[in-house]
Amino acid sequence: MADPLLFNPRTYDPAQFDPDTRRLLRATVDWFEDRGKRRLIEDYRSRAWLADFLAFAAKEGLFATFLTPASAAGHKDQRWDTARIAALNEIFGFYGLDYWYAWQVTILGLGPVWQSDNAAARTRAAELLAQGEVFAFGLSEKTHGADIYSTDMLLTPDGDGGFRATGSKYYIGNGNAAGLVSVFGRRADIEGPDGYVFFAADSRHPAYHLVKNVVDSSKYVSEFRLEDYPVGPDDVLHTGRAAFDAALNTVNVGKFNLCTASIGICEHAMYEAVTHAHHRILYGRPVTAFPHVRRELADAYVRLVGMKLFSDRAVDYFRSASPDDRRYLLFNPMTKMKVTTEGEKVIDLMWDVIAAKGFEKDTYFAQAAVEIRGLPKLEGTVHVNLALILKFMRNHLLHPAEFAAVPTRLDAADDTFLFEQGPARGLGSVRFHDWRPAYDAYAGVPNVARFREQADALCEFVATAAPDEEQSRDLDLLLAVGQLFALVVHGQLILEQARLTDLDEDVLDELFSVLVRDFSAFAVELHGKDSATVDQQRWALGAVRRPVVDEARSGRVWERVEALSGAYEMAP
Repeated sequence: MADPLLFNPRTYDPAQFDPDTRRLLRATVDWFEDRGKRRLIEDYRSRAWLADFLAFAAKEGLFATFLTPASAAGHKDQRWDTARIAALNEIFGFYGLDYWYAWQVTILGLGPVWQSDNAAARTRAAELLAQGEVFAFGLSEKTHGADIYSTDMLLTPDGDGGFRATGSKYYIGNGNAAGLVSVFGRRADIEGPDGYVFFAADSRHPAYHLVKNVVDSSKYVSEFRLEDYPVGPDDVLHTGRAAFDAALNTVNVGKFNLCTASIGICEHAMYEAVTHAHHRILYGRPVTAFPHVRRELADAYVRLVGMKLFSDRAVDYFRSASPDDRRYLLFNPMTKMKVTTEGEKVIDLMWDVIAAKGFEKDTYFAQAAVEIRGLPKLEGTVHVNLALILKFMRNHLLHPAEFAAVPTRLDAADDTFLFEQGPARGLGSVRFHDWRPAYDAYAGVPNVARFREQADALCEFVATAAPDEEQSRDLDLLLAVGQLFALVVHGQLILEQARLTDLDEDVLDELFSVLVRDFSAFAVELHGKDSATVDQQRWALGAVRRPVVDEARSGRVWERVEALSGAYEMAP
């Protein structure tokens, strides 16, 4: 029997969506399954450009349907719907991150366009999507990375109301084929933020010079250079501070996609790993008979379930966001940072079990073990996103506000606010609903109760032993605190989604036993920081807890993991 918590192509039926979405998601799964595992792996190994996949997507109108907001739509099924975008992310991750990447950077490239008031550019983007074109996001540079304060892409006024752009961009996905590249630069004649410009370029223009693919992969992560590239009024997407805001708000939209791609990778790898381990005989017994193997695979399974629960619930807050409800600004970097690093742990736990099998060239796992590493490092490093998360800690833990309950958001609606986010500032004023009721609802689950003790202890830490002004400049210490806070938020949304989906309490209890251990480990790490005060050290050791052990519960969860053996194998 298929596990209802994991994606399985054999049983997949996205009945929660409208008929056209359901058809497109299933058609995408069928295209990969018909292609088969050998071809999938060979394309990955040979670093082949994704022409066949993009031809399929163009024929089905996949990108156009999912990535054209209703305001620019050509038919009724086109909209920007984060719930179905998340579902497609998971499918792409399940079959290969190269496919997801071409889609992801198209989303980033569209961000500045859909935020723009330039009607001509919006119309052009919708037409290109309808033609099956991909897009690119020209922000990063070789010298400065994504430091948009220091861009060397210079626009010189041409005297006729336009500009000539000269400069290089680096790490730009789809830069080899994009029908439209959203490029960030600055005017040569204006200093400061007023000089920023976001403009649209075409990778096929003679003044656009493709230098190389900077990675050894099917993903085309380009370096390109513009030499005296003509930028007319119809090409200008944003100017001044609005261009800066468009860059950050686009990343807000794009970074959300990382979590569900990570989930898809882990799901496919888990089917392979459990099946292999269960059929591998060592010392006369299946590998899965050994207690340490069962623990590692069970930990991987419940961590993966936690990733899915958190991400599914975060979708609801993302879709329900408004100028008066910006809670998504915390849950968004959480999906990028916490869920993707959980994905690394899931792969590592399974790899410790299957060992050499994880290197074999005819497995999906071999590419999963490589590609899972990239997601925590895209759209800002883990450290950058942890530092961002810390801005919300005090308000989230200590100063809750009243909000109407956010329902499950699977409705066929256009998420218009994502392109109307406004100025990218004021994070310290964002308020949150009380996190405690989510924990109170499961107070009878032993490890939820045990973790709640740790969460309450963190509130005490923030109120009485928080880093002082000097320590606030010690990012090494702050990041350890950020990890503790991230766990509380992670647990909160997991519990909210568990309530909405009536999750099996055995699975929830086993998952929180892992979170209790994680909190204890980060508390010990904080204790060892060079600048930790005596009070902080004392608090850290006092926050360490032992999970509640229940062998019967663990045995029932193991039965769910064991049932994954043979539950899915990709067609040859």
